[in-house]
Amino acid sequence: MKEMVFGRIGAMALAAALAVAAGCGTTAPAWKESGTSFAKDALQKYVDSGELPGAVSVFYSDGVQETACLGYADAEKKRPITLDNAYMQCSQTKGFCGVTIAILVEEGKISLDDPVSKYLPEFKTLWVELPATNGVRRLAKAKNVLTVRNVMNHTGGFSFELPNYQSMGGWSRRMPLRSVAATAAALPIKFEPGTKASYSNVGIDIGAAVVEVVTGKRWEDFLKERVLDPLGMKDSGFWPTEGQQRHKIEMYDVKGGTQAKWRKDNPSMQRPYGDDRVFASAGAGLWTTAADQLKFYKMLMNLGTGENGVRILKPETVKSILATSTRPEGLGGYSLGLHVAGDGWFGHGGAWGTNCMVNPEKKQLKLWAVQFCGGPRPWDRARSKAAEQFFNAKIDSKAAEAYTGRMK
Repeated sequence: MKEMVFGRIGAMALAAALAVAAGCGTTAPAWKESGTSFAKDALQKYVDSGELPGAVSVFYSDGVQETACLGYADAEKKRPITLDNAYMQCSQTKGFCGVTIAILVEEGKISLDDPVSKYLPEFKTLWVELPATNGVRRLAKAKNVLTVRNVMNHTGGFSFELPNYQSMGGWSRRMPLRSVAATAAALPIKFEPGTKASYSNVGIDIGAAVVEVVTGKRWEDFLKERVLDPLGMKDSGFWPTEGQQRHKIEMYDVKGGTQAKWRKDNPSMQRPYGDDRVFASAGAGLWTTAADQLKFYKMLMNLGTGENGVRILKPETVKSILATSTRPEGLGGYSLGLHVAGDGWFGHGGAWGTNCMVNPEKKQLKLWAVQFCGGPRPWDRARSKAAEQFFNAKIDSKAAEAYTGRMK
């Protein structure tokens, strides 16, 4: 994070923040450390018992932040968890695809109501799978036009994954995005576009394929050029280095009341992770760190401006198509690759337990970085209570320095 010049009070806040957050691997922050320990107080007992191997928790409110690095990235080796440990964020990648779509909408190169077939002709004719009659499979030609909006908000009718993905090793053994789209177009969809909602990695990958056609670039290159690099997200990408893999957050099977158990990998994300057999996936493929995640989500919280002052999107773009649901009424809250929870909150989670939500109206954020399979996870309720305590606490923010370009 870019260092900033503070006044006397700000310098004292900076020194305190660095002292508190040193164990998390942070650099000079553009906010004041809260001095609170709500997350640690609520969760430490689970770490001590071995139920919770390690986690990064961040609560942020209008220039004040509580950063907690609890337990270990590798419990067996007693390697402490930090903001700089790499991990697979899984479905949180969807929001990154949503931002690339929003950039092109803002530039007038895409409309959310454009037919997908305008960019990918193979989607011109789609077939909807109907209930079988006497054991005979039935199909009907789709009446509704599949739009960019549909594929990005899970109302396109696509399955969660393509049928052949499990045999290919899941998310880290996918085909190129254009091949994903072509395969999906050849298969029946589950319902008429725009009439129901069904969560789909495939749909988001189709959206990324549209980005490739419009920009003439691979989606991951466009993402790096227009989002990751401008925000300073140097540790995020689809091919983690050997160094990142050695120091990553390890994966654990967890079950409340028993000690967590290390697992080598998950069938949906098999090793090796960083070789040339791995293709970028917009639905669930980006590796990142908690430090980088904060840069991305604080950009959304700040209506398109990063902590470093770089503007990715205009405020109105974030408000209208990322922070607001783009689904028909009654189908739940979802925008472009992002869950819209209501009360001003939006963001996304990932399969291994990661999550980040932001509220631009209140300038608030809550981040959780872990790598877990299984459950139950009793600490989730404790974490939610800790977040509530933080956001309701009376914390002096007078010494907090607003980051460059912050919106009022």
